Amino acid sequence: MHREVIGIDFGTTNSGVAFIEFDEPTIMENSENERVTPSVVYFKDGNDVVVGSAAKRNIVANPDRTVASIKRYMGTDHQVKIGSESYPPEYVAAHIIKKLVSDAEKRIGTSITDAIITVPAYFMDPQRQAVKDAGEIAGLNVRGILNEPTAAALAFGFQEDEERRILVYDFGGGTFDVSVLTIGGGFFDVDATSGDNHLGGDDIDSRLEEFIVDKIKEKHKIDLGKSKKGNRAVLQSLREEVERVKIELSSKERATLNLPYLSKSGRGTPIAFSYTLTRQEFGELISDFIERTRKPMQQALDDAALHPDEIDDILLVGGTTYIPAVQ
Repeated sequence: MHREVIGIDFGTTNSGVAFIEFDEPTIMENSENERVTPSVVYFKDGNDVVVGSAAKRNIVANPDRTVASIKRYMGTDHQVKIGSESYPPEYVAAHIIKKLVSDAEKRIGTSITDAIITVPAYFMDPQRQAVKDAGEIAGLNVRGILNEPTAAALAFGFQEDEERRILVYDFGGGTFDVSVLTIGGGFFDVDATSGDNHLGGDDIDSRLEEFIVDKIKEKHKIDLGKSKKGNRAVLQSLREEVERVKIELSSKERATLNLPYLSKSGRGTPIAFSYTLTRQEFGELISDFIERTRKPMQQALDDAALHPDEIDDILLVGGTTYIPAVQ
């Protein structure tokens, strides 16, 4: 069985790896037993670089040395400044890919030399080349760059001979992308693509964070919104709790956010905070974000010269699509 070639989903917020096992695509867990790896890089002092969940925990505590959403800058002249050093996006992205490959090698027990990396269908040649370069810096032979909606269609098993039109609704952590594909006879054609590069699950997290910060201010007169060094640990806990609650509301009607420590009262006792959020309340809170996806969808349909009734299948892709209000 040949498993040396892997597929890499290099995402704005999270990245992942898959390979073929027993003729079926299989998502590989990383060394932290997670199915996805946060696309975050933390440059510690010296040459030590941390990638993934451990790096993500430093976004609040060490923002000047932590890089997130590097995918947005692929194919640009943007330079990432860490201390006195500057790095191109490809170099930062390579660290993420190295982590993915290293963890995958540990899982399958053999070295990995080749990969196919997915990119948004709207990526132009400079962006595609930058992603390919990142893979090569990471030590890979990049066999190909595959459009994300095509990869999604393949993953869902759309390979029939009969021609079908598919709308791929990809609501990820950092961006919203919509594509219209025509498939049939083993061919995949991207007929149109649209989206919003500044709309994703991260925006939903930020909205929920702001909502909770306001509730804390109402109840305890503590303003976490002000940038204070002493608030960093609390803000990191808030960020983690917000993400947990968002995920929990995908399967439950209500979820409780708990912050065991905000500050100390005048008597020196800890001040805690909890808030139970209902699915309906959450849906109302983010309704404008969901509404923003309508225009790109219509644009993609118009560009493909199709009416909604002419779409045979809709594929929901990306973690944000698990939110019931999105569905």
